[in-house]
Amino acid sequence: MPAPAPPPLRPWSRVWRYLVVIAVGLITWIAVTADLMPQDDGAPDEVVGRLGAAIVLDLVLGVIGVALLPLRRRYPTTVASATAALTAFSGAAIGAAGLSAVSMSTHRRWRPVIVTGVAWLVAGVIYEGVYRPSLPGTESSTVYFALAGSLALVVYAACVATGFYIGARRELLDTLRERAETAEREQSLKADAAREAERTRIAREMHDVLAHRISLVAMHAGALTYRTDLTQTETAQTAQIIQDNAHRALVELRQVLGVLRADGGAGPLAPGSLGQGSLDQGSLGQAPHDGARPEPAPPEPPQPSLRELPALLAENAEAGTVVHLDLTGLAAGDADALALPPVTLSRTAFRIVQEVLTNARKHAPGTPVTLRLAGAPGHDLHLEARNPVPEVVPAAAPGAGMGLTGLEERATLAGGTLTHGVDAAGRFAVTATLPWDER
Repeated sequence: MPAPAPPPLRPWSRVWRYLVVIAVGLITWIAVTADLMPQDDGAPDEVVGRLGAAIVLDLVLGVIGVALLPLRRRYPTTVASATAALTAFSGAAIGAAGLSAVSMSTHRRWRPVIVTGVAWLVAGVIYEGVYRPSLPGTESSTVYFALAGSLALVVYAACVATGFYIGARRELLDTLRERAETAEREQSLKADAAREAERTRIAREMHDVLAHRISLVAMHAGALTYRTDLTQTETAQTAQIIQDNAHRALVELRQVLGVLRADGGAGPLAPGSLGQGSLDQGSLGQAPHDGARPEPAPPEPPQPSLRELPALLAENAEAGTVVHLDLTGLAAGDADALALPPVTLSRTAFRIVQEVLTNARKHAPGTPVTLRLAGAPGHDLHLEARNPVPEVVPAAAPGAGMGLTGLEERATLAGGTLTHGVDAAGRFAVTATLPWDER
């Protein structure tokens, strides 16, 4: 598996590397110059000339080593070996050779490391065993030769270790970045799936209401058709019932099509499919055009509303979650006020309370929940639920967090808002505001 390409360097990152290389090269060159220059002023001109040429050559080769550094990322092994070879005749090239060795080692491949290590070893042998002793006025011994060679290998080993560390750190950062991006994509997909599931759930719930309204219209219309013995008052009452239910069905249908309309496309229900398939052949009792009677679908259970809130609180109390219900903000101020909100609003509020209590049981078992409902027709229905955050939070269940995403989508589709989080008192709070239209 090829090593990932190193990330591009920023201008300052490139500048400080070159400054360190130049500083190390100059310090080494100054030390070499002080070592080679004759101590007495009576040295022959030929000796001074040879030593001066060696010092100038040392500096020139150091400059060449620095000039090769921009190619170290494209040709890491070649540049590292070339700059190491320059150190056979130049101490000023040691900085460039060190940076090239570090850059080459970030790929963490042992073959280039060995090749470059051989170049370092050969260059050290040539410098200490051949080149330096050939200069006039310099001396060398076996001990000095061994120490110099060992120092070169130690420096090279330090450069290799540094390069391996940098390469491992880069790979770790790339892995963590990839994991974070993957997690963000998965979270986004989960959120989208939760929104779509919530839309489908709303469609399933609204189906009950529409089917109930249309069936009442069909039944009373049939009574007007076949009952010729009705008085004028009874006929007017039946017509009024048909009008009321038809109006409510239209309101519910408008809400369904409004909240289920997807961005830029059709939602789970389309107007055409709702008209032909569901109403003409099912609710109104007409036979299909091909003469075949469809299999009746099993009836769905009636969707809950705030009327069932006391039963829900009793179930949670049996499960260990005590709920303190505050209805003083509603008109009646007691359980009878739960029947005031319209069907859609009542169902939305019930689903929010249901999910909030489910989260409380999962993430804060045994802690009491304070639930407050307030509002009036023509204004908004305010719902607040708060529970203490336990000191030791249980491990999240699979899919944790998607329920709140669904609630946000449900509240938004209903024209309201929902927020959640830890308040200043350290309690987890869910606050929803839903429009409450007058009937």
